[in-house]
Parts: sequence; C-alpha cells; structure tokens
Amino acid sequence: MAQVLVSQLINVPIDAVWPWVSDITKHAQWSPKHYSVELVSGVNGEVGSKYRSTGFVPPANKNHQNDVELTELVPKSKVVFTAHDDNGYFLNTFKLESVGQGTLVTFQHDFPKMKGAARILLPLLLPLTGKKEATTRLELLKVRAEGNRT
Repeated sequence: MAQVLVSQLINVPIDAVWPWVSDITKHAQWSPKHYSVELVSGVNGEVGSKYRSTGFVPPANKNHQNDVELTELVPKSKVVFTAHDDNGYFLNTFKLESVGQGTLVTFQHDFPKMKGAARILLPLLLPLTGKKEATTRLELLKVRAEGNRT
C-alpha cells in the first residue's frame, strides 16, 4: 500500500488549529488544489457524517468526486476519514500534538491498491508530487491557523 506521511509545526496552540482540521468542510480552504466539500448526511464534525468532495485529480479529471466519511474523532488530537472512489478507500489521518506553545500536525494518507494506469503511475509519482502536495497542504494550514490569532 502506498502512503504519504508529512508533518508541520504550527506556531499556535491546538485550540487554533483544531477547527481547521476537525471541520472537513474547511479542508478546501487550505488545499493547494481547487476542490469543494459538502456535507451530505449527518452532523458536521461527528463520526459517521458523510461528505462529498469534488475537485481535480491528475491527469485531467477536474470534477472527480469522492464519497467521504468521518470515521474517528478524538477531540483536539486526531481526525480520521475515508475517501472512496472507483479505486477504493483512501485513508486520511491527521494527528495533533502540543509542542511548546505550538502544534505539531502529522498527516498520513494511505492509498488503496490502485487499478489500471494509476497502479503503475502512483509508485512513480507519489514520491515526487504526492509528498510535495501534502507538505504544501500543511503549509497552507499553518498560514490559515496562524492568521486567525486574536
């Protein structure tokens, strides 16, 4: 199984980062790629809630859809959700840890066994583009969370 694992130190307490990570509908606001997320059932931020994300997936699908489900939520510590499409279930895990007066955010993205061309391309492209995109995503989260200081 392919995986991306990245971390980012954010210079604000967990209380300032948590709303950005725990609310899946806000994830598009700190993504390097344009996409949208909408709640389709349940209550936003509660385990079992379902969402639909729509956005760009290489090489050319601008309206790719994923069915997303929030599967685990440990307040101010961990958010886990799955995103499902024709390739299978992608597992997304965010862990938050207090470090001094800041927050260390670790993002782990586990891919299913891919099908077709993606099965060949993913191992080649993931180290080049996947890790870079995940790192950029956490850098944008840092900008958002630090920009909301009071």
